[in-house]
Amino acid sequence: MTQTPLPLTEAVIQLDQLEQNIGQAVSGQHQAIRELLVALVSAGHALLEGVPGVGKTLLVRALAAAVQGRYARIQFTPDLMPSDVTGHAVFDLKREAFRIRRGPIFCNLLLADEINRAPAKTQAAMLEAMQEGQVTIEGQALALEPPFLVFATQNPIEQEGTYPLPQAQLDRFLLKIAVAPPSAEAERAAVRAATSGRIGDRLDTSAVRPLLDTATLQRLQLSATRLRLDERVLDYAVALVRAARDWPGVDSGPGPRASIALVRAARAHALIEGRDFTTPDDVRCMLPAVLRHRLRLGAELEIEGVSADALLGDLVERVPAPRD
Repeated sequence: MTQTPLPLTEAVIQLDQLEQNIGQAVSGQHQAIRELLVALVSAGHALLEGVPGVGKTLLVRALAAAVQGRYARIQFTPDLMPSDVTGHAVFDLKREAFRIRRGPIFCNLLLADEINRAPAKTQAAMLEAMQEGQVTIEGQALALEPPFLVFATQNPIEQEGTYPLPQAQLDRFLLKIAVAPPSAEAERAAVRAATSGRIGDRLDTSAVRPLLDTATLQRLQLSATRLRLDERVLDYAVALVRAARDWPGVDSGPGPRASIALVRAARAHALIEGRDFTTPDDVRCMLPAVLRHRLRLGAELEIEGVSADALLGDLVERVPAPRD
């Protein structure tokens, strides 16, 4: 059956309700929620990074509660094996033949919790699924049913017991969402809610209502791809990525996949904003989340304390935007 995009008005209403709904469970994280929705609408994987306790896992759980698809969570640990993620072949004594036992990765929304605690061989198993939409078990390629989205969380690599993800895997994430500690007001509200009438400190998503089924989600994703994109806006996005690639002090810059990701994210952002066209502001708004994990800064910039976000801020100031 051929899918049709949602009408603009209906898509905007759905996204506004979704944003407000997730905000019922996670307070003080408006920017992170917005970028999470951009990843959802763009059909792209997202990496959420922040210190423990800022609500990374709660954000993804709240999103999963609002989207009526198959949801799975994997807690990544140093002893996690690839078969724990993808599944494995087992011998069926009754049939006297091997059969495939599918792992938790066969879902629509996968929460890969603390992904940077797992060894390289397990990360490699994730790579095929994230890029190809399939996994290989005993030489047999098994397709993952769309929509398939990975929302991974990680603590900063300075934290004990964590390991930096391979650059090839980082590049498969459409966005890297920086989840910052909430404001004082938002933190007070969260403490009040968590300590009033509740036993313990379990993550509570009971206020989140299921809003989207997977068919509607795919129509929503299709709507974003139909938004108008002026050639000058496309040229601006490519110019920003190429400038980051050649920026002084950058050891390894973003490849062409970053340009594609930036345009996809900008289109999704425009849809969330309620427009049927993409602007340079959409591109600028999504630039940090798209590029911060695709830049490897040289030793000189690191010694000077220059962050990827600070570099991208300078870059936006120097690359001219198209004018009307």
